[in-house]
Amino acid sequence: MSDCLFCKIIAGQIPSKKVYEDDLVYAFEDIQPAAPTHVLIVPKRHFAGLKEATPEDAEIIGYMQLVAAKIGRERNIEDGYRTVFNVGPRSGQSVFHLHLHLLGGRDMAWPPG
Repeated sequence: MSDCLFCKIIAGQIPSKKVYEDDLVYAFEDIQPAAPTHVLIVPKRHFAGLKEATPEDAEIIGYMQLVAAKIGRERNIEDGYRTVFNVGPRSGQSVFHLHLHLLGGRDMAWPPG
């Protein structure tokens, strides 16, 4: 999608600090980190968010979680991290291209938000 911030990042039109990339996803450092590790994992195929997902999207959604676990191992934060999909503007979603937040490297409070 030509006006999507994350599509432009994936295409290399906007710089980012890449953490991981393969044929399906692109992961990069959040520019406003909420934790020492705050990585966004984004599918290369554009769709707006979790509420727009279809059963055919289940595989990529699960795969994004596996990529988060891989990055968590690499960052040595397996003693505690959080993965978050924000859904809609009231949740804090500001870029409408599905993305998974990986947050870790500090104690996490509950309940969040």
